[in-house]
Amino acid sequence: MHTVLRSATREVVIGPDQPFCIIGERINPTGRKAFAEALRAGDLSEVVKDVEDQAAMGALVLDVNMGVPLADEVDLLARAIRIVQEHCELPICIDSSVVEALEAGLAAYDGKALVNSVTCERDRLDAVLPMVKEHGAAVICLTNDETGIPQSAEERLEICARLVDIVHGEYEIPLADMVIDPLAMTVGADPAAVATTLQTIAGIRERFGLNTTLGASNTAFGLPRRSTLGGAFLSIAQSHGLTSAIMDSRSPECVDAVRAGDLLLGRDEWGSRWIASFREKQAAAAS
Repeated sequence: MHTVLRSATREVVIGPDQPFCIIGERINPTGRKAFAEALRAGDLSEVVKDVEDQAAMGALVLDVNMGVPLADEVDLLARAIRIVQEHCELPICIDSSVVEALEAGLAAYDGKALVNSVTCERDRLDAVLPMVKEHGAAVICLTNDETGIPQSAEERLEICARLVDIVHGEYEIPLADMVIDPLAMTVGADPAAVATTLQTIAGIRERFGLNTTLGASNTAFGLPRRSTLGGAFLSIAQSHGLTSAIMDSRSPECVDAVRAGDLLLGRDEWGSRWIASFREKQAAAAS
């Protein structure tokens, strides 16, 4: 199963036989007070730096979120999409909980986007899926519904089955354009959280063959050395079938972990990308 995303000039393929897809999480005001204040004032200059930093460190897709309280998210998201497209060729993941903002972002985008996201709630699905289909986008589908986040992998897989029935069966969106989020919760709050996520990833791959993604940084929230934990989690999740993640693409530990996973799992033949990356770092250090 291949999920294909496109910018105006570049194509990225997500799939179990493809290099792990790093979706850069940085263009997001959550937890960034100065960035949020700048966005409220209409200043999007920091977006350019975030684009350049993430592209240089290995992001293949950029998540763009402009969810700032007391700001015009519809306008901000459309403007941010245009700025990102002006400064890099990477495809975009359009991230908002506001339907009108998603529509504005999709209208501003030149390519095939990834929409982040829908839950298995009927109102949300009926609001978002028509525009996903109209724009020919792919969509991230979360395995939670109106009752909340399921505690067991089996419950999450049951929601995945319902999502397939609605997104593909009713709205006729191709299965390849469904990317399932198995939900990564913090292990600091629930020692079984990561094991449940891993079981869900494996189940999605075995039962449905769909591509997966998640917010990788969530797993280590509140714990020291988050990058180390994040890299370890990504390696394990990759071996269970995870094909992409919304993650800190500026973290060498996390990026190296998934690139090493590609090599060890046979998705980087003869280690060509691993060796090329090593040589690039050597050259940068020498200069």
